[in-house]
Amino acid sequence: MAVRFHALDLLATLVAVVDSTGQLRYVNAALEDALGLSRRTIGNTQLAEFFTDPTLLLNALTGAKDNEFAALRYDTWLRCLHREPLPVHVVVAQTDVPDEVIVELLPLEQQARQDREERLIDQAQANKELIRNLAHEIKNPLGGIRGAAQLLQMELESRELIEYTQVIIHEADRLQTLVDRLLAPHRRPHVVGDVNIHEVCERVRALILAEFPKGLRVVRDYDTSLPEFRGDREQLIQAVLNIAHNAAQALAQRREAGDACITFKTRVTRQITFGKQRYRLALELHVIDNGPGVPDSIKDRIFYPLVSGRDGGSGLGLTLAQTFVQQHHGLIECDSVAGRTDFKILIPLP
Repeated sequence: MAVRFHALDLLATLVAVVDSTGQLRYVNAALEDALGLSRRTIGNTQLAEFFTDPTLLLNALTGAKDNEFAALRYDTWLRCLHREPLPVHVVVAQTDVPDEVIVELLPLEQQARQDREERLIDQAQANKELIRNLAHEIKNPLGGIRGAAQLLQMELESRELIEYTQVIIHEADRLQTLVDRLLAPHRRPHVVGDVNIHEVCERVRALILAEFPKGLRVVRDYDTSLPEFRGDREQLIQAVLNIAHNAAQALAQRREAGDACITFKTRVTRQITFGKQRYRLALELHVIDNGPGVPDSIKDRIFYPLVSGRDGGSGLGLTLAQTFVQQHHGLIECDSVAGRTDFKILIPLP
C-alpha cells in the first residue's frame, strides 16, 4: 500500500493519507519532520489526535464520506513533539480509491514565506532586466555627451566656461562608473570552483576591519562542519562584503561609542524549502549587526536598485548581493529591528 505513496516524500508540503475515519495509512517525510515522529511510531493512529481541535478534521472526513464536497479547506493548529503547535491550512480531498482521503497541511508561516520568496525572485528578475536595459540606454548617449563637452572645452578661452564643461565631463564619468557597476554582474563570467564559506567570511572580515579599524568588532560564530560547495568565490566575497560594508556604515554612532559589532554566523539547515524548491541541506550565513536597523520606509524595498538608507549611498550594494547569491540558486532575507539587523544568505549544499 505504502509504495504507491512514495512520490509524496518529494513534496515540501505536509501530506497524510487516511481512511474515512481518520486512521493514518501514510505520512510523507515532510510531515514526519514537522511532527517530530517517525512513521513507525505514528503507526495506525488517528490523524485527528495531532490537532489541537480534532473535531474539525473529523467533521471534514464525515463530509467527504457523504460526498458533500470534492475538497474542503480550513485553518487549525498541528501538535508537534518538540515545538509549539504549528498553524496550518488544511486541505481535505477525496481520491479515486474508495475509503481513502488525502489531507494536505500547509504551514501558514511557511506559506507566507514562500509567497515572500516568490516576490523576491520575481522582483530580482525584473530588476535585472530593468538594470540591463536602463544601463545600455544611458551608456550610449553618455559617450557623446562627454565627447561633445571635451570638444567644446578645447574651443573655449574663458576659465569660467571651462569650469562648466569640466562639470559635464566629471558628471558623465560618474554616470559611466555607475553604469559599469550596474552591468558588471552580467558581463563577468561565472567562475565555478570549490568554495569554503569560512574563507569567504575571513576575507570579508579582514577587509572590513582594515577599513573600520576603531570601535568595531567582527565576531565569528562558525559551524566548522559545513562542507565545501561549488560556486563563484569572488562573487560570494563581493555579496557578503556589500552586506557587511552596509552594516559597518550603519554602525557609525556605535563605532564612535566603541561598541559596534558585526557577527558572521554559519549554520547548516536541513529539509528547507526556498525558491519553490525543497533542499535536503542548505547553508545559512547570517551577517548580524547591532545598529539602528533598516528604516521602515524602505524595509520592503531594500533589494530594489538605487534604494539606499544612507545619504550618498548608490543603492546598488544589496541589489548586486542578491544577484550574486541568486546565481548560486540561493536567496538573501532580511530581518531588522532597532538594535539588531540580520541578513540571512541561503545557498543549497550538495
